[in-house]
Amino acid sequence: MTKGGMESVEVFTSEGKGRGLKAQKEFLPGDVIFAEPAYAAVVFDSLTHVICHTCFKRQERLHRCGQCKFAYYCDRTCQRAAWLNHKNECSAIKKYGKAPTENIRLAARIMWKIEREGSGLAEGCLVSIDDLQNHVDNFGEEEKKDLRTDVESFLEYWPPQSQQFGLQYISHIFGVISCNGFTLSDQRGLQAVGVGVFPNLCQANHDCWPNCTVIFNNGNHEAVRSMFHTQMRIELRALSKISPGDELTVSYVDFLNVSEERRKQLKKQYYFDCTCEHCKKQIKDDLMLAVKEGEGKPSAETVKDVTQFSKDTLEKINKARMEGLYHEVVKLCRECLKKQEPVLGDTNIYLLRILSIASEVLSYLQMFEEAADYAKRMVDGYLKIYHPNNAQLGMAVMRAGVTHWHAGLIEAGHGLICKAYSILLITHGPSHPITKDLEVMRVQTEMELRMFQQNEYMYYKMREAALKNQKIQVMPEPSNEAPPGLFHKKE
Repeated sequence: MTKGGMESVEVFTSEGKGRGLKAQKEFLPGDVIFAEPAYAAVVFDSLTHVICHTCFKRQERLHRCGQCKFAYYCDRTCQRAAWLNHKNECSAIKKYGKAPTENIRLAARIMWKIEREGSGLAEGCLVSIDDLQNHVDNFGEEEKKDLRTDVESFLEYWPPQSQQFGLQYISHIFGVISCNGFTLSDQRGLQAVGVGVFPNLCQANHDCWPNCTVIFNNGNHEAVRSMFHTQMRIELRALSKISPGDELTVSYVDFLNVSEERRKQLKKQYYFDCTCEHCKKQIKDDLMLAVKEGEGKPSAETVKDVTQFSKDTLEKINKARMEGLYHEVVKLCRECLKKQEPVLGDTNIYLLRILSIASEVLSYLQMFEEAADYAKRMVDGYLKIYHPNNAQLGMAVMRAGVTHWHAGLIEAGHGLICKAYSILLITHGPSHPITKDLEVMRVQTEMELRMFQQNEYMYYKMREAALKNQKIQVMPEPSNEAPPGLFHKKE
Protein backbone atom coordinates (compact mmCIF):
# COMPACT_ATOMS: atom_id res chain seq x y z
CA MET A 1 0.00 0.00 0.00
CA THR A 2 1.64 3.28 -0.98
CA LYS A 3 -0.76 6.10 -0.27
CA GLY A 4 -1.00 8.70 2.45
CA GLY A 5 2.49 8.06 3.84
CA MET A 6 1.71 4.39 4.47
CA GLU A 7 4.27 3.06 1.96
CA SER A 8 6.61 1.84 4.71
CA VAL A 9 4.12 -0.71 6.12
CA GLU A 10 1.96 -3.50 4.80
CA VAL A 11 -0.99 -5.44 6.17
CA PHE A 12 -0.44 -9.18 6.46
CA THR A 13 -2.24 -12.11 8.06
CA SER A 14 -0.52 -13.04 11.28
CA GLU A 15 -0.82 -16.67 12.40
CA GLY A 16 -3.36 -17.02 15.20
CA LYS A 17 -3.73 -13.23 15.50
CA GLY A 18 -5.59 -12.20 12.34
CA ARG A 19 -4.36 -9.13 10.50
CA GLY A 20 -1.17 -7.35 11.54
CA LEU A 21 1.27 -4.72 10.26
CA LYS A 22 4.71 -5.47 8.89
CA ALA A 23 7.65 -3.09 8.24
CA GLN A 24 8.66 -2.62 4.59
CA LYS A 25 12.00 -0.99 5.46
CA GLU A 26 14.41 -0.55 8.35
CA PHE A 27 13.53 1.77 11.23
CA LEU A 28 15.69 3.04 14.08
CA PRO A 29 14.53 4.04 17.59
CA GLY A 30 12.55 7.31 17.44
CA ASP A 31 11.66 7.04 13.72
CA VAL A 32 8.05 7.85 12.85
CA ILE A 33 6.79 4.78 10.98
CA PHE A 34 3.56 6.52 10.02
CA ALA A 35 1.33 9.38 11.15
CA GLU A 36 -2.44 9.06 10.81
CA PRO A 37 -5.20 11.66 11.22
CA ALA A 38 -8.37 10.45 12.98
CA TYR A 39 -11.10 8.92 10.81
CA ALA A 40 -13.43 10.49 13.40
CA ALA A 41 -12.90 11.77 16.96
CA VAL A 42 -14.85 13.43 19.79
CA VAL A 43 -14.11 15.10 23.15
CA PHE A 44 -15.31 13.29 26.31
CA ASP A 45 -18.70 14.41 27.66
CA SER A 46 -17.20 15.76 30.90
CA LEU A 47 -14.69 18.03 29.09
CA THR A 48 -16.60 19.40 26.10
CA HIS A 49 -16.31 23.04 27.27
CA VAL A 50 -12.60 23.04 28.23
CA ILE A 51 -11.02 21.11 25.32
CA CYS A 52 -10.88 22.24 21.67
CA HIS A 53 -13.09 19.93 19.57
CA THR A 54 -10.62 20.07 16.66
CA CYS A 55 -7.10 19.70 18.08
CA PHE A 56 -8.00 18.40 21.58
CA LYS A 57 -5.77 20.94 23.34
CA ARG A 58 -6.80 22.21 26.76
CA GLN A 59 -7.20 25.99 26.58
CA GLU A 60 -8.12 28.73 29.04
CA ARG A 61 -10.56 30.50 26.73
CA LEU A 62 -12.37 28.77 23.93
CA HIS A 63 -14.78 30.08 21.27
CA ARG A 64 -18.20 28.45 21.28
CA CYS A 65 -20.09 27.49 18.10
CA GLY A 66 -22.81 30.13 17.78
CA GLN A 67 -25.26 27.68 16.20
CA CYS A 68 -25.39 24.60 18.47
CA LYS A 69 -23.74 26.23 21.53
CA PHE A 70 -22.11 22.84 22.18
CA ALA A 71 -18.79 22.71 20.30
CA TYR A 72 -15.78 24.75 21.46
CA TYR A 73 -12.65 25.75 19.50
CA CYS A 74 -9.26 27.40 20.13
CA ASP A 75 -9.90 29.98 17.43
CA ARG A 76 -11.23 30.51 13.89
CA THR A 77 -8.55 28.22 12.41
CA CYS A 78 -9.76 25.27 14.46
CA GLN A 79 -13.40 26.18 13.90
CA ARG A 80 -12.97 26.29 10.11
CA ALA A 81 -11.03 23.01 10.14
CA ALA A 82 -13.89 21.38 12.08
CA TRP A 83 -16.77 22.51 9.87
CA LEU A 84 -16.83 19.52 7.48
CA ASN A 85 -17.18 17.13 10.45
CA HIS A 86 -19.28 19.43 12.62
CA LYS A 87 -21.84 20.65 10.05
CA ASN A 88 -24.26 17.68 10.32
CA GLU A 89 -23.63 17.35 14.05
CA CYS A 90 -24.41 21.05 14.54
CA SER A 91 -27.90 20.86 13.02
CA ALA A 92 -28.62 17.45 14.61
CA ILE A 93 -27.80 18.79 18.12
CA LYS A 94 -30.03 21.84 17.52
CA LYS A 95 -32.94 19.60 16.43
CA TYR A 96 -32.38 17.02 19.18
CA GLY A 97 -32.23 19.80 21.79
CA LYS A 98 -29.03 18.55 23.46
CA ALA A 99 -25.77 16.78 22.68
CA PRO A 100 -25.87 12.98 23.05
CA THR A 101 -23.11 10.98 24.79
CA GLU A 102 -19.57 10.71 23.37
CA ASN A 103 -20.25 7.18 22.04
CA ILE A 104 -23.31 8.32 20.07
CA ARG A 105 -21.49 11.44 18.82
CA LEU A 106 -18.53 9.37 17.60
CA ALA A 107 -20.76 6.79 15.87
CA ALA A 108 -22.70 9.62 14.17
CA ARG A 109 -19.49 11.30 12.95
CA ILE A 110 -18.35 7.98 11.47
CA MET A 111 -21.74 7.50 9.73
CA TRP A 112 -21.76 11.04 8.30
CA LYS A 113 -18.27 10.45 6.92
CA ILE A 114 -19.50 7.19 5.34
CA GLU A 115 -22.49 9.10 3.91
CA ARG A 116 -20.07 11.64 2.34
CA GLU A 117 -17.31 9.30 1.17
CA GLY A 118 -18.73 5.76 1.15
CA SER A 119 -17.48 2.96 3.41
CA GLY A 120 -14.68 1.78 1.11
CA LEU A 121 -11.02 2.60 1.66
CA ALA A 122 -10.61 6.20 2.79
CA GLU A 123 -7.55 8.10 1.56
CA GLY A 124 -4.38 6.85 3.27
CA CYS A 125 -6.21 3.95 4.97
CA LEU A 126 -5.00 0.37 4.67
CA VAL A 127 -8.40 -1.02 5.70
CA SER A 128 -11.99 0.19 5.46
CA ILE A 129 -14.30 0.83 8.41
CA ASP A 130 -16.37 -2.16 7.25
CA ASP A 131 -13.35 -4.45 7.66
CA LEU A 132 -12.46 -3.42 11.21
CA GLN A 133 -13.20 -5.99 13.93
CA ASN A 134 -16.22 -5.34 16.13
CA HIS A 135 -16.17 -8.37 18.52
CA VAL A 136 -19.94 -7.97 19.05
CA ASP A 137 -20.24 -11.78 19.15
CA ASN A 138 -17.86 -11.84 22.15
CA PHE A 139 -19.87 -9.29 24.17
CA GLY A 140 -21.14 -10.40 27.57
CA GLU A 141 -24.71 -9.67 28.77
CA GLU A 142 -23.79 -6.27 30.25
CA GLU A 143 -22.02 -5.15 27.07
CA LYS A 144 -24.94 -6.31 24.90
CA LYS A 145 -27.32 -4.29 27.08
CA ASP A 146 -25.11 -1.18 26.70
CA LEU A 147 -24.98 -1.76 22.94
CA ARG A 148 -28.80 -1.90 22.68
CA THR A 149 -29.08 1.33 24.70
CA ASP A 150 -26.51 3.03 22.44
CA VAL A 151 -28.30 1.88 19.25
CA GLU A 152 -31.67 3.17 20.57
CA SER A 153 -30.17 6.56 21.54
CA PHE A 154 -28.40 6.77 18.18
CA LEU A 155 -31.67 6.21 16.28
CA GLU A 156 -33.37 9.00 18.27
CA TYR A 157 -30.52 11.41 17.46
CA TRP A 158 -29.87 10.44 13.82
CA PRO A 159 -31.68 12.87 11.45
CA PRO A 160 -34.36 11.35 9.14
CA GLN A 161 -32.90 13.23 6.12
CA SER A 162 -29.45 11.59 6.56
CA GLN A 163 -28.64 8.21 4.97
CA GLN A 164 -30.36 5.44 6.92
CA PHE A 165 -28.35 2.40 8.09
CA GLY A 166 -29.52 -1.05 9.21
CA LEU A 167 -29.41 -2.11 12.88
CA GLN A 168 -26.67 -4.65 12.23
CA TYR A 169 -24.44 -2.03 10.60
CA ILE A 170 -25.04 0.47 13.42
CA SER A 171 -24.12 -2.29 15.92
CA HIS A 172 -20.94 -2.96 13.89
CA ILE A 173 -19.91 0.70 14.23
CA PHE A 174 -20.48 0.68 18.00
CA GLY A 175 -18.50 -2.57 18.25
CA VAL A 176 -15.63 -0.97 16.30
CA ILE A 177 -15.65 2.00 18.71
CA SER A 178 -15.69 -0.32 21.72
CA CYS A 179 -12.72 -2.40 20.53
CA ASN A 180 -10.72 0.14 18.55
CA GLY A 181 -11.47 3.52 20.12
CA PHE A 182 -8.10 5.18 20.77
CA THR A 183 -7.55 7.48 23.77
CA LEU A 184 -6.73 11.08 22.84
CA SER A 185 -4.81 13.14 25.40
CA ASP A 186 -4.33 16.86 25.96
CA GLN A 187 -1.15 18.57 24.70
CA ARG A 188 0.79 17.59 27.83
CA GLY A 189 -0.16 13.94 27.37
CA LEU A 190 -1.18 13.68 31.03
CA GLN A 191 -4.98 13.52 30.78
CA ALA A 192 -7.26 11.50 28.52
CA VAL A 193 -9.63 14.01 26.92
CA GLY A 194 -11.33 12.22 24.02
CA VAL A 195 -11.67 9.17 21.83
CA GLY A 196 -11.00 8.62 18.13
CA VAL A 197 -10.89 5.86 15.52
CA PHE A 198 -7.66 5.36 13.54
CA PRO A 199 -8.12 2.42 11.11
CA ASN A 200 -4.40 1.87 10.34
CA LEU A 201 -3.39 1.87 13.99
CA CYS A 202 -6.10 -0.74 14.68
CA GLN A 203 -4.10 -3.20 12.55
CA ALA A 204 -1.09 -3.18 14.91
CA ASN A 205 -1.17 -6.26 17.13
CA HIS A 206 -0.34 -6.30 20.82
CA ASP A 207 2.91 -7.39 22.44
CA CYS A 208 3.73 -6.79 26.11
CA TRP A 209 7.30 -5.88 25.04
CA PRO A 210 6.52 -4.04 21.78
CA ASN A 211 8.87 -2.57 19.17
CA CYS A 212 6.64 0.52 18.65
CA THR A 213 4.77 3.09 20.69
CA VAL A 214 1.85 5.35 19.80
CA ILE A 215 1.84 9.03 20.66
CA PHE A 216 -1.01 11.46 20.14
CA ASN A 217 0.22 14.73 18.62
CA ASN A 218 -2.21 17.66 18.80
CA GLY A 219 -0.64 19.30 15.74
CA ASN A 220 0.61 22.83 15.24
CA HIS A 221 -1.97 25.03 13.58
CA GLU A 222 -0.31 28.30 14.68
CA ALA A 223 2.10 27.71 11.79
CA VAL A 224 -0.67 27.51 9.18
CA ARG A 225 1.37 29.11 6.41
CA SER A 226 4.67 27.43 7.12
CA MET A 227 6.30 24.06 6.67
CA PHE A 228 5.76 23.40 10.39
CA HIS A 229 1.97 23.28 10.01
CA THR A 230 0.77 19.86 11.14
CA GLN A 231 -2.63 18.31 11.64
CA MET A 232 -3.80 16.56 14.77
CA ARG A 233 -2.71 12.93 14.35
CA ILE A 234 -1.33 9.83 16.01
CA GLU A 235 2.26 8.79 15.34
CA LEU A 236 3.51 5.21 15.38
CA ARG A 237 7.14 5.48 16.50
CA ALA A 238 9.87 2.81 16.60
CA LEU A 239 11.23 1.93 20.08
CA SER A 240 14.03 -0.32 18.89
CA LYS A 241 15.70 -1.23 15.60
CA ILE A 242 13.14 -2.79 13.24
CA SER A 243 14.17 -4.74 10.13
CA PRO A 244 12.16 -5.08 6.91
CA GLY A 245 9.60 -7.90 7.35
CA ASP A 246 9.38 -7.52 11.18
CA GLU A 247 5.88 -7.31 12.63
CA LEU A 248 5.07 -3.89 14.14
CA THR A 249 3.62 -4.26 17.63
CA VAL A 250 2.28 -1.92 20.32
CA SER A 251 1.27 -2.62 23.92
CA TYR A 252 -2.44 -2.28 24.73
CA VAL A 253 -1.78 -2.38 28.51
CA ASP A 254 0.81 -1.08 30.97
CA PHE A 255 3.66 -3.56 31.40
CA LEU A 256 3.84 -2.98 35.17
CA ASN A 257 1.77 -6.05 36.03
CA VAL A 258 2.62 -9.75 36.27
CA SER A 259 1.94 -11.73 33.08
CA GLU A 260 -1.16 -13.46 34.49
CA GLU A 261 -2.77 -10.10 35.33
CA ARG A 262 -1.91 -8.62 31.94
CA ARG A 263 -3.37 -11.66 30.19
CA LYS A 264 -6.59 -11.39 32.24
CA GLN A 265 -6.92 -7.71 31.36
CA LEU A 266 -6.28 -8.34 27.64
CA LYS A 267 -8.80 -11.19 27.55
CA LYS A 268 -11.47 -9.13 29.31
CA GLN A 269 -11.01 -5.96 27.26
CA TYR A 270 -9.79 -7.18 23.89
CA TYR A 271 -11.00 -10.81 23.75
CA PHE A 272 -7.69 -12.54 22.99
CA ASP A 273 -5.12 -14.69 24.80
CA CYS A 274 -1.72 -13.03 24.82
CA THR A 275 0.97 -15.40 23.54
CA CYS A 276 3.86 -12.93 23.54
CA GLU A 277 7.29 -14.08 24.70
CA HIS A 278 7.06 -12.16 27.99
CA CYS A 279 3.73 -13.77 28.91
CA LYS A 280 4.66 -17.29 27.78
CA LYS A 281 7.96 -17.28 29.68
CA GLN A 282 6.68 -15.01 32.49
CA ILE A 283 9.72 -12.78 31.93
CA LYS A 284 10.25 -10.22 34.73
CA ASP A 285 7.44 -11.72 36.89
CA ASP A 286 10.11 -12.71 39.44
CA LEU A 287 11.28 -9.06 39.64
CA MET A 288 7.71 -7.76 40.01
CA LEU A 289 7.04 -10.15 42.90
CA ALA A 290 10.54 -9.90 44.44
CA VAL A 291 10.95 -10.37 48.20
CA LYS A 292 13.84 -9.41 50.48
CA GLU A 293 16.74 -11.84 50.22
CA GLY A 294 19.45 -12.68 52.75
CA GLU A 295 19.56 -13.62 56.45
CA GLY A 296 16.04 -12.84 57.59
CA LYS A 297 14.24 -13.87 54.38
CA PRO A 298 10.51 -13.50 55.10
CA SER A 299 8.24 -16.56 55.15
CA ALA A 300 5.70 -17.17 52.33
CA GLU A 301 2.94 -16.42 54.87
CA THR A 302 4.44 -13.01 55.73
CA VAL A 303 4.81 -12.13 52.03
CA LYS A 304 1.16 -13.09 51.43
CA ASP A 305 -0.01 -10.93 54.36
CA VAL A 306 2.02 -7.88 53.30
CA THR A 307 0.84 -8.22 49.68
CA GLN A 308 -2.79 -8.34 50.85
CA PHE A 309 -2.17 -5.37 53.17
CA SER A 310 -0.72 -3.45 50.17
CA LYS A 311 -3.80 -4.22 48.02
CA ASP A 312 -6.16 -3.09 50.82
CA THR A 313 -4.11 0.09 51.36
CA LEU A 314 -4.21 0.92 47.62
CA GLU A 315 -8.02 0.79 47.78
CA LYS A 316 -8.06 3.12 50.80
CA ILE A 317 -5.61 5.45 49.02
CA ASN A 318 -7.85 5.64 45.93
CA LYS A 319 -10.81 6.58 48.12
CA ALA A 320 -8.80 9.28 49.95
CA ARG A 321 -7.47 10.67 46.63
CA MET A 322 -10.98 10.88 45.20
CA GLU A 323 -11.92 13.02 48.19
CA GLY A 324 -8.77 15.15 47.88
CA LEU A 325 -7.52 14.05 51.33
CA TYR A 326 -3.84 14.21 50.43
CA HIS A 327 -2.45 14.23 53.98
CA GLU A 328 -4.42 11.04 54.62
CA VAL A 329 -2.87 9.54 51.44
CA VAL A 330 0.63 10.34 52.74
CA LYS A 331 -0.18 8.75 56.13
CA LEU A 332 -1.45 5.56 54.42
CA CYS A 333 1.65 5.40 52.18
CA ARG A 334 4.05 5.78 55.12
CA GLU A 335 2.26 3.04 57.11
CA CYS A 336 2.29 0.73 54.11
CA LEU A 337 5.99 1.35 53.34
CA LYS A 338 6.85 0.52 56.95
CA LYS A 339 5.26 -2.91 56.51
CA GLN A 340 6.60 -3.45 52.97
CA GLU A 341 10.26 -2.46 53.43
CA PRO A 342 11.45 -5.43 55.56
CA VAL A 343 9.54 -7.90 53.32
CA LEU A 344 9.27 -6.85 49.67
CA GLY A 345 12.14 -6.51 47.18
CA ASP A 346 13.09 -3.18 45.54
CA THR A 347 11.34 -4.08 42.25
CA ASN A 348 8.14 -5.47 43.80
CA ILE A 349 5.19 -3.81 42.01
CA TYR A 350 3.23 -3.24 45.23
CA LEU A 351 6.17 -1.38 46.75
CA LEU A 352 6.67 0.59 43.50
CA ARG A 353 3.00 1.60 43.35
CA ILE A 354 3.11 3.01 46.87
CA LEU A 355 6.43 4.80 46.17
CA SER A 356 4.93 6.34 43.02
CA ILE A 357 1.81 7.66 44.80
CA ALA A 358 3.82 8.88 47.82
CA SER A 359 6.32 10.81 45.68
CA GLU A 360 3.57 12.40 43.55
CA VAL A 361 1.39 13.49 46.48
CA LEU A 362 4.30 14.70 48.63
CA SER A 363 5.57 16.80 45.68
CA TYR A 364 2.12 18.35 45.38
CA LEU A 365 2.20 19.14 49.12
CA GLN A 366 5.68 20.66 48.55
CA MET A 367 7.39 18.16 50.86
CA PHE A 368 10.07 17.76 48.24
CA GLU A 369 12.89 16.08 50.15
CA GLU A 370 10.83 13.10 51.28
CA ALA A 371 9.20 12.98 47.82
CA ALA A 372 12.62 12.91 46.12
CA ASP A 373 13.75 9.94 48.22
CA TYR A 374 10.68 7.91 47.23
CA ALA A 375 10.89 9.05 43.59
CA LYS A 376 14.53 7.88 43.36
CA ARG A 377 13.63 4.41 44.66
CA MET A 378 10.64 4.22 42.30
CA VAL A 379 12.81 5.09 39.27
CA ASP A 380 15.52 2.58 40.28
CA GLY A 381 12.84 -0.13 40.34
CA TYR A 382 11.19 0.98 37.07
CA LEU A 383 14.55 0.96 35.23
CA LYS A 384 14.94 -2.76 36.00
CA ILE A 385 11.40 -3.62 34.80
CA TYR A 386 10.36 -1.39 31.89
CA HIS A 387 11.67 -1.42 28.33
CA PRO A 388 14.43 1.26 28.28
CA ASN A 389 12.40 3.31 25.77
CA ASN A 390 9.00 3.15 27.46
CA ALA A 391 6.94 6.37 27.46
CA GLN A 392 5.58 5.75 30.99
CA LEU A 393 9.12 5.20 32.25
CA GLY A 394 10.16 8.50 30.60
CA MET A 395 7.31 10.38 32.28
CA ALA A 396 8.11 8.84 35.70
CA VAL A 397 11.81 9.77 35.37
CA MET A 398 10.80 13.32 34.38
CA ARG A 399 8.57 13.61 37.46
CA ALA A 400 11.41 12.34 39.68
CA GLY A 401 13.82 14.83 38.09
CA VAL A 402 11.51 17.78 38.73
CA THR A 403 10.98 16.62 42.34
CA HIS A 404 14.76 16.46 42.95
CA TRP A 405 15.19 19.89 41.35
CA HIS A 406 12.52 21.37 43.64
CA ALA A 407 14.21 19.70 46.62
CA GLY A 408 17.44 21.55 45.79
CA LEU A 409 19.18 18.29 44.81
CA ILE A 410 20.47 19.81 41.61
CA GLU A 411 22.96 17.10 40.58
CA ALA A 412 20.47 14.23 40.82
CA GLY A 413 17.68 16.44 39.40
CA HIS A 414 19.68 17.38 36.31
CA GLY A 415 20.77 13.76 35.76
CA LEU A 416 17.18 12.48 35.90
CA ILE A 417 15.90 15.27 33.63
CA CYS A 418 18.61 14.36 31.04
CA LYS A 419 17.66 10.68 31.32
CA ALA A 420 13.95 11.48 30.82
CA TYR A 421 14.81 13.71 27.84
CA SER A 422 16.72 10.91 26.11
CA ILE A 423 13.72 8.54 26.52
CA LEU A 424 11.05 11.06 25.44
CA LEU A 425 13.07 12.09 22.37
CA ILE A 426 12.43 8.54 21.14
CA THR A 427 8.86 8.03 22.41
CA HIS A 428 7.45 11.52 21.78
CA GLY A 429 9.90 13.16 19.34
CA PRO A 430 11.65 16.54 19.61
CA SER A 431 8.63 18.69 18.66
CA HIS A 432 6.16 17.30 21.23
CA PRO A 433 5.18 19.85 23.95
CA ILE A 434 6.39 17.53 26.74
CA THR A 435 9.82 17.12 25.12
CA LYS A 436 10.04 20.89 24.58
CA ASP A 437 9.21 21.48 28.27
CA LEU A 438 11.93 19.02 29.22
CA GLU A 439 14.46 20.73 26.97
CA VAL A 440 13.81 24.02 28.80
CA MET A 441 14.26 22.26 32.17
CA ARG A 442 17.42 20.57 30.94
CA VAL A 443 19.00 23.91 29.96
CA GLN A 444 17.88 25.54 33.22
CA THR A 445 19.18 22.72 35.47
CA GLU A 446 22.45 22.57 33.53
CA MET A 447 22.99 26.27 34.19
CA GLU A 448 22.14 25.84 37.90
CA LEU A 449 24.43 22.80 38.13
CA ARG A 450 27.37 24.81 36.76
CA MET A 451 26.70 27.52 39.32
CA PHE A 452 26.47 24.87 42.08
CA GLN A 453 29.79 23.31 41.05
CA GLN A 454 31.55 26.69 41.03
CA ASN A 455 30.25 27.83 44.41
CA GLU A 456 27.83 25.77 46.47
CA TYR A 457 27.33 28.48 49.08
CA MET A 458 26.42 31.10 46.46
CA TYR A 459 24.12 28.66 44.68
CA TYR A 460 22.06 28.01 47.83
CA LYS A 461 21.98 31.74 48.68
CA MET A 462 20.68 32.60 45.21
CA ARG A 463 18.21 29.73 45.32
CA GLU A 464 16.89 30.93 48.68
CA ALA A 465 16.48 34.47 47.36
CA ALA A 466 14.74 33.22 44.21
CA LEU A 467 12.30 31.13 46.25
CA LYS A 468 11.45 34.10 48.47
CA ASN A 469 10.72 36.31 45.47
CA GLN A 470 8.71 33.86 43.45
CA LYS A 471 6.22 31.27 44.46
CA ILE A 472 7.83 27.92 43.79
CA GLN A 473 6.32 26.21 40.78
CA VAL A 474 3.76 23.92 42.36
CA MET A 475 3.42 20.43 40.96
CA PRO A 476 0.06 19.73 39.29
CA GLU A 477 -2.58 18.28 41.57
CA PRO A 478 -2.19 14.50 41.66
CA SER A 479 -4.51 12.83 39.18
CA ASN A 480 -6.79 10.06 40.34
CA GLU A 481 -6.63 8.48 36.91
CA ALA A 482 -3.91 6.29 35.53
CA PRO A 483 -1.99 7.87 32.63
CA PRO A 484 -4.02 7.56 29.41
CA GLY A 485 -3.95 3.97 28.13
CA LEU A 486 -3.68 3.15 24.45
CA PHE A 487 -7.24 2.18 23.66
CA HIS A 488 -10.31 3.73 25.25
CA LYS A 489 -12.58 1.16 26.87
CA LYS A 490 -16.00 2.21 28.11
CA GLU A 491 -16.08 1.10 31.74
